[in-house]
Amino acid sequence: MGNKIKLIDRLRLGFAVSAAKSVTFLVRSLRLGAASVLPGSIARRIEPRLLELLSQQVKNGVILIAGTNGKTTTSLLLKTILERKGYRVAHNSTGANLENGLMTALLESTSLVGTLDVDYAILEVDENIVPKILKPLQPRIILCLNLFRDQLDRYGEVDTISKRWTKVISTLPPETVVIPNADDPTLSHLGQQLPQRVLFFGLNEPENYLEAIPHAVDSIYCPKCGHSLDYKGVYLSHLGDFTCPSCGFSKSKPTLESSQWQQILVGLYNKYNTLAAVTAAQELGVDEATIKDTINNFQAAFGRTEDLVINGKRVRILLSKNPVGTNETIRVVNQSTDKTTLLVLNDRTPDGTDVSWIWDVDTEKLVQRGGTLVVSGDRVYDMALRLRYSQNSAQTTNLNLIVEEDLRQAIATALEHTPEDETLHILPTYSAMLEVREVLTGRKIL
Repeated sequence: MGNKIKLIDRLRLGFAVSAAKSVTFLVRSLRLGAASVLPGSIARRIEPRLLELLSQQVKNGVILIAGTNGKTTTSLLLKTILERKGYRVAHNSTGANLENGLMTALLESTSLVGTLDVDYAILEVDENIVPKILKPLQPRIILCLNLFRDQLDRYGEVDTISKRWTKVISTLPPETVVIPNADDPTLSHLGQQLPQRVLFFGLNEPENYLEAIPHAVDSIYCPKCGHSLDYKGVYLSHLGDFTCPSCGFSKSKPTLESSQWQQILVGLYNKYNTLAAVTAAQELGVDEATIKDTINNFQAAFGRTEDLVINGKRVRILLSKNPVGTNETIRVVNQSTDKTTLLVLNDRTPDGTDVSWIWDVDTEKLVQRGGTLVVSGDRVYDMALRLRYSQNSAQTTNLNLIVEEDLRQAIATALEHTPEDETLHILPTYSAMLEVREVLTGRKIL
C-alpha cells in the first residue's frame, strides 16, 4: 500500500511540475512577466502536497526567512554567500513570499519528473503564513528578522503574530536552529522561550542610537510582563538596547559583534540584514573570508535600494511599505544632497488596503529639506494631503510639491526635475514598486 501511494504521489507530482513549467514557458515567451506566482498556483491545484514533497528533496535543508522588513535583501545575501561556496540554491528571488510563490521557486529547480536537485532552499516567507507552512517545510534554520505593524487590514498586532510563531516553532524538531533579532523585544522573548538551539543577532553600536524613540514605534512594552521597557537607546523603531525594570527581562546576547562586520548597501536597517545572513552562513560552516568578500561585492535585490540608470540619470528605488520602513528610507534620502523624490502610494492586496499608516510616517523630515516631491499612485491624494499637513508656512516657499495621477508621467516629471549630477529617489509601496520597475525596465511580475 505504501509503495502504491508513493507511486501515485510521484506521478501526480510529475504532472503538476510539467503543467507549471508549461505555464512558466508561456508567460515568459509572451513577455507577460517573470512567472513567479502563477505556476505554483496551478501546480498546487494538481498536487496539494507539492510544498512538502519538494522541500523533502532539498539535500541540506530549507532556510526560512520571516519578518516584516528585510526578507528579500537578507535572503539574497545568504544565497549569494552559499553560491560562492559552490552550492546550488533554490530561492524565491522575486519576493513572492506566499505559498504559491514558495512553490514556484522550488519548481524552478525541479526536473520534469519532479526531482528537485538543490543543496539548499532559501525561502522568504510572509510573516502571516509562517504557522501554516512550517510543518510541510520542516526548515533547518529559521531567521526571524523583525516584527512591525505592516498591513493593518490583514494582520494583527505584533505580539499576536509572535505568539503564533512561538507556538508552532516550539513543535519543530530540537535540531532546528532559530535565529531571532535580539534587538526586537518580541523576538528576543520568543527566542528565550524556545526549546530549540537559538542564536541571536543584533547591534552593539550606541553611536548609532536615534535621538529619540520614533513616532512609528510598535512594541516598547515588556513581552513577558507588560511593563514599559527601559531603553538605553533605539536603533530603529522599537529595536534597541532594553531591559524591563519590573521582571528583569532584557535583550538577548547576539552571537556576533556587530561592529566587526561591514554592512551591505545604505541604511542602518541593512546592517540588521547583514548580521542575520552572516549568523546563518556561519552556522552552515561558511568561512569568514568568503562572507566578507560577498558583502563587499553585494548587489541589491530589485526594488530594495536598487540603483538604475535611466536616460543617463541615476535612479534609486527604496521600497517603502510601512511606517518603519518608510521612516528609514526617508532617513536615507535625507542623508543625501539630492533634491528630487517620487513617492508612489498604492492600496492593492500586496500593499494592504488600509493606507492610514502614512500618518505614522515622519514625512515632516522629508518636507523640511525642501526640493521637489512628486506624488503618484492609486492613493495619490492621500499622500499629497499627508505631505501638505507636514508643511508649515516657512517651508511652503522651498518645497515644490507635484501631484500626478498617471505613474508614467510622474516618473517622467521626476526625471525632468532631477539634475544630471543627482539621484532620483523613488519611494513606492510593493505593488507600486513593481509598476515603477515595469515602466523603467520593461518587465513586470506575474
